[in-house]
Amino acid sequence: MGRREWLALLFGLALIAGLTLWRAADPFALRVARETTFDVFQQLQPRASPPDLPIRIINIDEPSLAELGQWPWPRSRMAAMTRRLTELGAGAVVFDLLFSEPDRLSPSSITGFGEDFDTTFAAALSSGPTVLSLAQSRLASVTDLAPKSGVAMTGENPLRHLPQLGGATQPLPVLAQAAKGFGVASLDQDGAGVARRLPLLWHNGDTVLPALSVEALRVALGVSTLVVIGDSVGAGTVEQLRIGDFAIPTGPSGDLWLYYRHLPADIYVSASDLLSEDYRDLAPLVAGHIVLIGASASGLLDIRASALGVAVPGVSIHAQALEQMLTGVFLNRADWVGGLEMVLFALAGSLIVLAVTLTGPIVGLIVSLVTSTLLLGTSWWAFTQPRLLIDPSFALLGALLLYAAMVFFRFAVTDADRRRIRRAFAHYVEPSLLARIENDARLLKLGGDLRELTVMFSDVRNFSALAERTTPPRLVGILNRLFAALGSAIVEQQGTIDKFMGDAIMAFWNAPVDVECHAERACAAALAMRQALDRLNASGSEPIAIGIGISTGPALVGNVGFERRFDYSCIGDTVNVASRIEGACRIVGYDILVTADTAAAAPQLAFLPAGAVDLKGMSEREPIHILVGDAAVRQSPAFAVLEQAHGQLINVLVAGSDHALALDACRRAALAVDVRLGAFYSACPDRVEDFEAVATARMG
Repeated sequence: MGRREWLALLFGLALIAGLTLWRAADPFALRVARETTFDVFQQLQPRASPPDLPIRIINIDEPSLAELGQWPWPRSRMAAMTRRLTELGAGAVVFDLLFSEPDRLSPSSITGFGEDFDTTFAAALSSGPTVLSLAQSRLASVTDLAPKSGVAMTGENPLRHLPQLGGATQPLPVLAQAAKGFGVASLDQDGAGVARRLPLLWHNGDTVLPALSVEALRVALGVSTLVVIGDSVGAGTVEQLRIGDFAIPTGPSGDLWLYYRHLPADIYVSASDLLSEDYRDLAPLVAGHIVLIGASASGLLDIRASALGVAVPGVSIHAQALEQMLTGVFLNRADWVGGLEMVLFALAGSLIVLAVTLTGPIVGLIVSLVTSTLLLGTSWWAFTQPRLLIDPSFALLGALLLYAAMVFFRFAVTDADRRRIRRAFAHYVEPSLLARIENDARLLKLGGDLRELTVMFSDVRNFSALAERTTPPRLVGILNRLFAALGSAIVEQQGTIDKFMGDAIMAFWNAPVDVECHAERACAAALAMRQALDRLNASGSEPIAIGIGISTGPALVGNVGFERRFDYSCIGDTVNVASRIEGACRIVGYDILVTADTAAAAPQLAFLPAGAVDLKGMSEREPIHILVGDAAVRQSPAFAVLEQAHGQLINVLVAGSDHALALDACRRAALAVDVRLGAFYSACPDRVEDFEAVATARMG
């Protein structure tokens, strides 16, 4: 791997470590995501409906309130319910109701004499297997009730891990003493709002108090002692609670993960039916059952949110817990599961980091999706088969964050590389070509288009002699400075540098993007190259001369080569002509030659006709012009004089007359325009055939 890959790998591993530490801290947001995920699992697959279990709910519902009057009901009515349930053979009568204050509806409370309904209710409680409730309350005093059940513990004392009851709203002493048991009815020990876990045991100082459902099962079984099984490694946590022959696995703090099902309607019995004259008809529904008495009427404020996403009466949650105890269907989230989740994330994250680093975002995305699917599938299988709660939410969130961060890092590095490449090639490749390739990868294919181009070739004069008298390192330095100066002039005029060929440069205009006035821009680049060369020579460097040939016409432009190696270039007669007329600069005696088509396409520049030269490989002579200067030179009076003298010289040469005076006039006029023209005019007498070819072509 290269340096960039190592940096990406280290970045990814650091991110994995940071996310793993975040998971270990387990902030509130992660806990909410985890428990919401488990809620979704339950909603997708609720607990299976078991055969008819000996559990029933006496429901203080809206019809009961409408028929029997608003809440609270007098304790005499609660006593009647208790006696009837005992008469019908209930295995346990469990009140998910609080009786913490004296009954204000008793005659004794109203008139000061007469029946005390609390005493009546206590008598009913004492005659049957009854259980009362107390509830955690921050505003109440610490309860002084002693549990009705004994508690035996094995292993390390788990008291410090049990939730502390603290203040509690408790039943009246006369009622508590009469009942066979009492348990804590509170559900949300962490105030999460959704009843997901039920604390089965609470500690009150050195005392252990059972949950209402635990006490209900104990009383129904006639068991006197609860057995708390602590862990075997001395951590002081709870592993199991035993009630008679029933073993209930718990979390470290003695809590039970509630596994909900949709309770059938027949588990509820309206309180009004129990208090009717036909109550004995309920015997098949009550005999041998644990009967919970609670309220579903909305005005009694005992409606809770369940993991199934629906609101249910609080009493039904205790019924759900009792069903789990009786059927042995439990959800388990052992201590080691959290560590397993972090290990799975670290492994999955490492795969994602390696995939993005070594193969790129697309394969990395596939690996991320496959890994996430496997994690989610494993969690779902664990939930449905061994009923083990493995959280996929953090792994999925971590994988998403990890993939996004790795892709961002990769693109950031790639973008930096692209900027470096752009800076490196901006001297040689026209910027619009780079931008177009970046935006359209289809350009990177073989083939091309036929379009009108202006092509330039430039070459260093007497390069062999320069190479002989210059050491290689110094020669490379000279060429680099030269190509940087000449290449900048080309690129500034929106030209595309095709290639550097030893001491030569090939460039073209009007591809890959359209360039207006491309012939004029090519000529402007040639003039700028001439000026750049003059500055280099004036700086004391080895004196260098170049020749430039420019041709305008149709050419095939595109990617030329084979699939694994190709160049963006152009081919055709226009290219060949530009190369050949560059070579003709030696014969003509001038540094910039252009074709007639190029001169015609840039009429605002200063051109002079230079005859028609015979080019190697061409069947006909090519009319050429010399490029003297820019638009300012074209409009100058000195060039007008030169242009007139030049025309007279051509006429004299073609006519075969004495050309001495005409040649002298041209040389004098040239001094005011460009001293380079001296060599050009010196060569003109030897090029009579070139000028005659143009005249003959015109007459033909």
